[in-house]
Amino acid sequence: MSAAGSGSGSGRRPRRLTQTGPGRAQQASRGRDVRAVDADLVDDWGDDDWEEDSGPRDSLTDVPGGIRLQKVLAAAGIGSRRHCEELIGEGRVEVDGEIVRRFGARVDPQQQVIRVDGRRIPASEDLIYVALNKPAGVLTSMSDSRGRPTMADLLGDVGERLYHVGRLDFDTEGLMLLMNDGELAHRLAHPRFGVPKTYLAEVTGTVPRDLGRQLVSGIELEDGVASADKFRVMERLGNRALVEITLHEGRKHIVKRMLAAAGHPVTRLVRTHVGPISLGSLRPGATRHLSVKEVGDLYAAVGM
Repeated sequence: MSAAGSGSGSGRRPRRLTQTGPGRAQQASRGRDVRAVDADLVDDWGDDDWEEDSGPRDSLTDVPGGIRLQKVLAAAGIGSRRHCEELIGEGRVEVDGEIVRRFGARVDPQQQVIRVDGRRIPASEDLIYVALNKPAGVLTSMSDSRGRPTMADLLGDVGERLYHVGRLDFDTEGLMLLMNDGELAHRLAHPRFGVPKTYLAEVTGTVPRDLGRQLVSGIELEDGVASADKFRVMERLGNRALVEITLHEGRKHIVKRMLAAAGHPVTRLVRTHVGPISLGSLRPGATRHLSVKEVGDLYAAVGM
């Protein structure tokens, strides 16, 4: 996991999550932070509808100056405020591991972990999650002393605040994830969390029927054995083939080295998936913001 620039402000690593029930001094500090960061969100709705807390009491400690839970959910894109109130009333919303049924519960989306139906949501408005279709001939970097094209040319100013999850070779195409959620980016890139990546590769040579078995069983490389999680032949074109390979290894040039060692050099490589996120129809050089569901799926993939 690498930093796609050294910007400050909203590009900083998110603050650490804290547990419920802090002391009064910590609550007061948190309340001041929430009022400063989320004043615009507090103003989005009037408080006239909820002068008193609605729903059964729970043991969650309200954050002084915090934002009402249904407003945080609606701002995160879960649905309308009324729909979010229904989710709360049905017991489908958790804050720091506790089911909350009060519509008026005040929370800090910058600090607390909020889940809907067991899936964590990106409640903080500061967090950005972007998918990029990196073309061949673009560096996975924000600058280059040799003047070669970089991701900065595709991302504009927003790229200065984002971390890119892993890398793609200069001539490799496909899906790159970028975000300012430092903990999530770290886990997605770290081999310990086993997030699978899927690639389409054009290879030379007649592909034997047992190539998949060889790759899944393990190919001996100069730095140790490397194994694929899945492999299948998508298309055969005479002395060439289009194959799909999935693995969670992160070693440099791993896909190209494995296929070359098996006797099938790669002539083109495209990454199509990172965990649950798909490249889909995103055109080369284009970006899109991940949906709330997609971000929740990424959290789930790394146990957050």
